Amino acid sequence: MKEASSSMGMNDGALRSLNHSARPAPGAERRERADRRRRPWWSVVYGSFNPRRRRPARRLDDSRFHPVDWYSAHLLAVSIGILLLSATDAFLTSYLLLHGADEVNPVMAVLVYRSIAMFAVVKMSITGASIMTMVFLSRYRFMRLVRVELVLYAALAVYIWLIGYELWMLKGSSDMQLL
Repeated sequence: MKEASSSMGMNDGALRSLNHSARPAPGAERRERADRRRRPWWSVVYGSFNPRRRRPARRLDDSRFHPVDWYSAHLLAVSIGILLLSATDAFLTSYLLLHGADEVNPVMAVLVYRSIAMFAVVKMSITGASIMTMVFLSRYRFMRLVRVELVLYAALAVYIWLIGYELWMLKGSSDMQLL
């Protein structure tokens, strides 16, 4: 008899859990906790450390766009490097222009000769927007040939070369001033 009563107790518990998980009445709220849409910053923080989409979808031959919400950490370092080198380039360009150099880029020449501040704002805005776009598309291929991630590395290399060239120009201008 004890076995029957203990098994009956288990069945009562199962029945209670089934009744508890039964569908609520129409129009009744099913959620017991707070709505996550009311806490947007928590969703951002939680999503930053617990991403759901790390890779594009399996069907890569689809023409649809498949974004991810978690990017490689090295892309942050490359992006910050490009932004810092871009700011350095803007500073060195303005310094060289004050000492007699000419702006070779015709688009930036229009801005730099009107206002150095506008030149710096436009340069950093264009660079920042381009970097964000390339990081967002880093897993895709540019013209179906080169991964966009490699284009970011190429931009970093070009900026390193450009800063080296500007420093070389500064060294050359200081040698001329000494003579």
